[in-house]
Amino acid sequence: MAHSNWIIATVVATLVAGCADREVILTGKREELRGEAPVIELPSETRSIRLAGQSNNAEWTHRIGTPKYRTSHPALTATPTLAWSASIGEGEKRRQRISTDPIVADGRIFTVDSTATLTATSTSGARLWSIDMTPAGDKPNEASGGGLAIAGGKLYVTTGFGRLLAVDPTSGEVLWEQRLGAVGNGSPTVYGGLVYVVSGDDLAWALDADTGRIEWQLSSSPDVNNLQVPSAPAVSDKFVIFGFGSGELQAAFRKGGLRFWDAGIQGQRVGRALSTVGDISGDPVIVGKTVYAANHSGRLVALDLDTGARKWTAEEGALSPVWPAGDSLFLVNEQNQLVRIDASNGEIIWAKRLPDFVKDRPRRQVRRFGHFGPVLAGGQLVVASSDGQLRSFDPASGDLIRTTEIPGGATSNPVVAGGTLYVVNKKGELLAFR
Repeated sequence: MAHSNWIIATVVATLVAGCADREVILTGKREELRGEAPVIELPSETRSIRLAGQSNNAEWTHRIGTPKYRTSHPALTATPTLAWSASIGEGEKRRQRISTDPIVADGRIFTVDSTATLTATSTSGARLWSIDMTPAGDKPNEASGGGLAIAGGKLYVTTGFGRLLAVDPTSGEVLWEQRLGAVGNGSPTVYGGLVYVVSGDDLAWALDADTGRIEWQLSSSPDVNNLQVPSAPAVSDKFVIFGFGSGELQAAFRKGGLRFWDAGIQGQRVGRALSTVGDISGDPVIVGKTVYAANHSGRLVALDLDTGARKWTAEEGALSPVWPAGDSLFLVNEQNQLVRIDASNGEIIWAKRLPDFVKDRPRRQVRRFGHFGPVLAGGQLVVASSDGQLRSFDPASGDLIRTTEIPGGATSNPVVAGGTLYVVNKKGELLAFR
């Protein structure tokens, strides 16, 4: 017992002695552990650019990766203002998002809201028809997303419920439906009597445009990090190029489906958690004999269309398809910067910061603004943003020319047809600027 008491006394004495030591207070200025990151100077070279003449296109039927459906330089006034707005259904909610870009054909604008409602609106803003695409037994708030394309008198729609529908664009009547077996967020591309699409389980489909019958399929390595982005296959006279969630690109003969080459977009921007997501967020875009595609984690590649051979790699991701113009590519990267890149070698010509975090304080930097585009129209690069601004930039220098308010903030890429820019806002409204 005496020995135990001695041990306890010794421990207590040691603790008391330790507590008696004076605290050493370091001198100098106190700094926050998480201070502001240093400002990195971005490339800023003004370089002349030769743009194609403006074209008063009447339609915008697909995403821009396929040359047949891409208008190089749509006509638009230099100072577009809001002409009208029209409801397309439900706006964004906590679990439902609007991710479908509008398309335009035959005097109608087609949109999908956050709860799978497909709507046709006239070019004056009047609702023509709308249909609920929720399958029997499901609820509208159980899925969102999808993509649109129109060709040959039929409107093709993918849904977050894993369906591909062919719809009569004049009445909204469903002509046929194909179950994809997984989330159908990818946008379809229609070419030569076939509809091409990638489903959420990394399966590429080619279906008969008239009947929906499966013609052939291709698979890729499975991946669990797929984004809810409506990327679309790009098609040439010979090939169809698919982009998958694993970062893989596959080229197949568009008629028979025989795989011809495949390539991977690997690598990521160091130090960012989001860089672990390698999905193809910048759809394949065909320009001449080159395919451009980008992932979400910080890589853009240029590939030979005929062989898949790598021409160059740039350490820039893209959130939407790159916009080719003159000798350059324009994109919004995964760091919320508007970037101009030399199309011949992948070098950055200039980069301009766009608003990034909703809250600037370091400890509250969670939500980020979304920026959609760019679109080259009316001699300017136009970016629509969720912070409620439509921004126009000089393609040569990247300088901001003007801003126009977007009521409700953008949630889709802008499209331009008939001298009018259309964009969907977070409230579930279609806005027309002209």
